[in-house]
Amino acid sequence: MLLSSDLWVSALIRRAQIEGAYATVVKKGDARAGSVIVKAYDTTTRTARLFTEAFGTDGDRLWIQPVTSESESELDAYIARQRGYDPDLWVVEIEDRQGRHFITETVQE
Repeated sequence: MLLSSDLWVSALIRRAQIEGAYATVVKKGDARAGSVIVKAYDTTTRTARLFTEAFGTDGDRLWIQPVTSESESELDAYIARQRGYDPDLWVVEIEDRQGRHFITETVQE
């Protein structure tokens, strides 16, 4: 059973804050079933990575990097396109000295 989007996002933000990172919701989506994009910004190297939900062949939730660029402007352009397609989309930004994403599910990096 999957958690509602608002609960999952709240837990992600809390995990980041506990570890000393700054995390915020940039765009609030549908509370129950909105997809989530996580932007992890490394404040040391000034690079960023995006992570978005996907489902593996076994049906389990996993996270992928839909854009390989570390350029923040390219990542923001991707987010803007996705928001145009999906008004229920959540966008969460995390700023961390180590660039951590704090996602606990499987992440393909």
